Amino acid sequence: MARFVDAIDLPIPIEQAFDYLADFSRTAEWDPSVAEASRLTPGQIGIGSRFAVCVSLLGRRFPLEYSITGFDRPSRLVLKGGDDSLRSIDEITFVSRPGGTRVTYEARLELSGIRRIADPLLDLLFQGIGRLAARGLRERVAAESTSMRPHAEDAQRLAPAADRRGAEKGTRDLNEPHNTEGIAS
Repeated sequence: MARFVDAIDLPIPIEQAFDYLADFSRTAEWDPSVAEASRLTPGQIGIGSRFAVCVSLLGRRFPLEYSITGFDRPSRLVLKGGDDSLRSIDEITFVSRPGGTRVTYEARLELSGIRRIADPLLDLLFQGIGRLAARGLRERVAAESTSMRPHAEDAQRLAPAADRRGAEKGTRDLNEPHNTEGIAS
């Protein structure tokens, strides 16, 4: 089994870090081994949300499907994925720190069947891939930290249902037309 672990400090609040990484369709933005990624399930991201991730490695493309199996916003996220030849588990934990969030990213890859004899080689390759992905995540978030605020529809989709119900009470969209009668000019 190949395993990579890194602690990554991001200059954004814990909820924002969690929401960004929970949307696994965004991995292509920061992981150079991911050629493309997309979301397979509509609605709010949470347990059972699925993502298609195409990894490019050694000149070949490997389509993998991931699903969220652990979702404890904003502290812990678990994604499991793979195909017939490879199993992947990504466990991501989040801790609020002054000036941002410490993300501990642990990824494990396991080959199946006779392919397991290549595990030591996979582990060496995976260490390099993991370092590049961690650096890509740091750089992407640092470069985009001021513009990474989710759009209103993304925030609505990512927020837990209880948060949405509370937000809906007594608030309105500032872009909505509103009654200005009785307001002195």
